Amino acid sequence: MIITGSLIIVCGMLLLGVSVYVAFGAVLMFIALVGDQSITGYLPTGSTGIRSLVLLAIPLFMIAGGIMEKGRIAAPLVALAELFIGHIKGGLSAAAVLACGVFGSISGAANATLTCIGSIMMPHLRNANYPRGQSAALLVCASPLGLLIPPSSSHILYGWIAQQHVLKCFLSTVIPAIILITLLIITNQFMLRKYDNIELKERPKPFLPTLGQQGRLAGPALMMPFIILGGIYGGIMTPTEAAGIAVVYAIPVAIYFYRGLTWRSLAQTIQNSGVTIGVVMVMIFMVLIVSDNLIAQGAPQLAKDMVYSVSDNPIVILLMINVVMILIGMLMDDISGLLLATPILLPIAQSTGMDPIHFAAVIGVNLGMANITPPTAPLLYLGAQVCDTPVSKMLWPTLLFIVFAWLPTLILTTFIPGLALWLPNLLLG
Repeated sequence: MIITGSLIIVCGMLLLGVSVYVAFGAVLMFIALVGDQSITGYLPTGSTGIRSLVLLAIPLFMIAGGIMEKGRIAAPLVALAELFIGHIKGGLSAAAVLACGVFGSISGAANATLTCIGSIMMPHLRNANYPRGQSAALLVCASPLGLLIPPSSSHILYGWIAQQHVLKCFLSTVIPAIILITLLIITNQFMLRKYDNIELKERPKPFLPTLGQQGRLAGPALMMPFIILGGIYGGIMTPTEAAGIAVVYAIPVAIYFYRGLTWRSLAQTIQNSGVTIGVVMVMIFMVLIVSDNLIAQGAPQLAKDMVYSVSDNPIVILLMINVVMILIGMLMDDISGLLLATPILLPIAQSTGMDPIHFAAVIGVNLGMANITPPTAPLLYLGAQVCDTPVSKMLWPTLLFIVFAWLPTLILTTFIPGLALWLPNLLLG
C-alpha cells in the first residue's frame, strides 16, 4: 500500500506541475500517516546522508558553473571552435555542440550549459541563416553533455548512493559522450542539406597569428578542465577539492581576465547560485528519505519480481529498465530521478550481470535523454526561452536528434559494456 500510494502521489503531483521537493514532501507526509513512524522518525536518515563530504562537491560545482555563465568564460571557447570549423557548412552548429561539451565538462550541469552556450551561439546561428528551430533544438539536445562529460554532479550522487568509485563513474560516460557528440553533428549535417542560404564564416588570413591570438584569449578558460580533471585523475585532489579549486580559479579569471564580473556582481551570482543550491539540497533531502523508506518497504525486490514476471531474458529486462528510467526522467530532473531510480533499478540491472559502473553510464545517458524528451522535457522549454524560439518549431528537430543520436547512443551504451568499462578499467584498474 505504501509503495503504490507513494508512486501515485509523486507521479500525480509532478504531472500537475508541482515542484519536485514539494511532491516528495507530500509523499513523506503520506508515509508518516499510514506507516508506523512520525515524520520526525525519518529525519535522521536524511540529515545523516546529506552531511556526506562527497555531496559538498555539488554546490561547489554549481557555484563554479554560475561564475562561468556570468563571467564570459565560455565566449572565447566558442570563438576558438568557430575559428576551426566556422567556414564549413554546418561548422557553426558543430562548434556549438563542441562548446556545450567543453562547458559541460567544467560546470557539470545541463541547465547552465544551455543557458550560457545557447545565449552566446544562438545570435551567431541566426545571423548566419541557420534554421532557427533546428539550431535551438540542437543546443537543447547538446546541453545534457554536461551530465555525461566529467565532472558530473549526477555521477557524484550515483557513486555516493551505489557505493561505487566516483572517478570510475565519471569515466564511464566519456566514450558515450564522444559517440553522442559525433552523432549529433552528423545528424545535424544531414538535416542541413536542404538549406542553401547559410552564410559561411570566412577563415581569417593569415590563419596562424589569429589562432595564436584566440588561443591566448581562450587559454585561461581551457585550463579549467585540465586543472580539475588532471587534479582528480592524477590523484592530487578529490572531486570535492577539485570543485573548490574550480571556484577559486574561476573568480579571478572571470573578474580580471575576461572582465565579465565585478566583485559586486560576483556576490549576486553566488547569491543566485545559493538559491538554486538550497532547492537542490532540500530536494536531495526529501528524495533520500522517501527512497530509503521505499527500500525498507521492499520496493527493489517488488520491482525485480514484476520485471521477471514479464520476462527473464536479459535483453528484455534491460530494455524495460531503460523505458522506466526514461519515464522517470521525463517527470523529474536528473538529480531526483537518479536518487529514486538507482536504489530500485540497480539491483535488477545487476541480476542480469551488469556492472554497477556500466549502469552509471546507462543511467547517465537515460536521464540526459529524458530531460529533452516531450511532453515534459524541462530542457526543451528552457531552450525555448534562452533561444527565443517557439517550442513548436523545435519539436520535430528535437525528435529527430533523439531518434538518430540519443537513442543509438543509449542502445550502444546499454548493450556494449566495453564502451562504459574500458576507460575506467584502463586508467583506474
